[in-house]
Amino acid sequence: MGKFCEVCAKGRMSGHNVSHSERKSNRTWAPNVQKVRIVVDGRPMRVNVCTRCLRSGYVQRAATQTVVTEEA
Repeated sequence: MGKFCEVCAKGRMSGHNVSHSERKSNRTWAPNVQKVRIVVDGRPMRVNVCTRCLRSGYVQRAATQTVVTEEA
């Protein structure tokens, strides 16, 4: 789970922090992953999707449910 896109399989990347004196320390970059309700096989599911997939239209957002109460 966590920082992993279930649509494009984008995950953490590793690299270095580089100081002014060019000393290198390890670090990781995580994708911007949001937990959203999308339509999968005609049913809404809650999955982790990166914002690039949301913006590009790779997934179809599920409609939010609204509760309507009758006034007596």
